[in-house]
Amino acid sequence: MADILEEIINHKRKEVENYKKELSPSIIHIQVEALMTSRVPSFSKALTDSDTGIIAELKRKSPSKGWINEHCDVDKVLSNYASAGAAAVSILTDEKFFGGSHAYMVMASRKKLGIPMLYKNFIIDEYQLYQARRSGASAVLLIAACLSKSECKALIEKTHQLGMEVLLEMHNEEELEYAELEPDMYGINNRNLGTFITDVQNSYRLAELLPRDAVKVSESGISNPKTVRELRNAGFKGFLIGETFMKTEDPGKALKNFIDRI
Repeated sequence: MADILEEIINHKRKEVENYKKELSPSIIHIQVEALMTSRVPSFSKALTDSDTGIIAELKRKSPSKGWINEHCDVDKVLSNYASAGAAAVSILTDEKFFGGSHAYMVMASRKKLGIPMLYKNFIIDEYQLYQARRSGASAVLLIAACLSKSECKALIEKTHQLGMEVLLEMHNEEELEYAELEPDMYGINNRNLGTFITDVQNSYRLAELLPRDAVKVSESGISNPKTVRELRNAGFKGFLIGETFMKTEDPGKALKNFIDRI
């Protein structure tokens, strides 16, 4: 596992243990159990039914570039993403490396954006799945590079038990063996999580190796509407885009202009 990813995961293990001390697993289980009578919208269906398939991401910071939009009005960004036509939103909840927060998920849930929400973090423990469900997520991101295959399988099963879907992120041919776990959505990350070098060609290369009818999502490095059109022709249904919008003064307006050009 690459150095920067290893650093993130080591920190995440300590972070999760601290969360468990603040709110015990037994208590969060009870809290989530009370929510199970209410269903969350299907993330994969939203992508399949959408004309654009854009998953607009709230991304304030990255390990490679530092702050992208430190002082953005989170509430405004999320609302404008929804009104601009995003099929779904992705909310980074990692605080140290990405400037995210669970509070952003809760805020979006209370606003009732009307579109599904992806809980994006480095998930290594089922406790985080309960955090995601409690905050209103429709789907969670699982990253093959962070998990053994057996760990990933168990987390997928638990996610489904909690009424959410899984976007399983893979980056190379070796990780494609995780595809047989049959997640709800198959993500191809165009960014190497070790070097943070981005290459959209990665999506084209790996898409051919995935099941033909899979709900495929291309992640990272998409900055041109033409790329979305071409990826659609290659069989992709979803396009996770954050930095392209977040580096502007008005991410919602940037998304609307992007969609208009598609």
